[in-house]
Amino acid sequence: IATDLERELFNLGRHVYVLDGDNMRHGLCSDLGFSPKDRKENIRRVGEAAKLFAGAGIICITAFISPYRSDREMVRAIMEPGQFVEVYVNAPLGVCEARDPKGLYAKARAHQIREFTGISAPYEAPERPEVEVRTDQLTVAESVARIIEYLQAQESESAVSI
Repeated sequence: IATDLERELFNLGRHVYVLDGDNMRHGLCSDLGFSPKDRKENIRRVGEAAKLFAGAGIICITAFISPYRSDREMVRAIMEPGQFVEVYVNAPLGVCEARDPKGLYAKARAHQIREFTGISAPYEAPERPEVEVRTDQLTVAESVARIIEYLQAQESESAVSI
């Protein structure tokens, strides 16, 4: 969804970049594990990087498992009003497990991975996300369209431009 959203926004003439777990965890956050404390620091760093992108006029899509509401609210608080759009990519656990291309859920269920979100670590669903996409009911294209619709509605209601 993040990659297709990036492409769609680019096609609309916007400057956009995706930060995801792989590109952050292999570099800027390579010193962090998956404990609650490390997850919080990971998301804080992501938020600070996204703020830098936003300050440069670039839409920064952050594609992360951010299991704690307090961490997401921390990032919302460091961003300028209107710059943080929480998209809840909602997929039931069974769907996540069925789609698991890296076999991580199976490893977590076999106790080979500790502190795995949804299995041995909690996930706190957003209470009031700006956008929710139910990926068990929507295609990737439909999910992207829903996000774009939200952003375009916000653009028409404010001075924020996507």
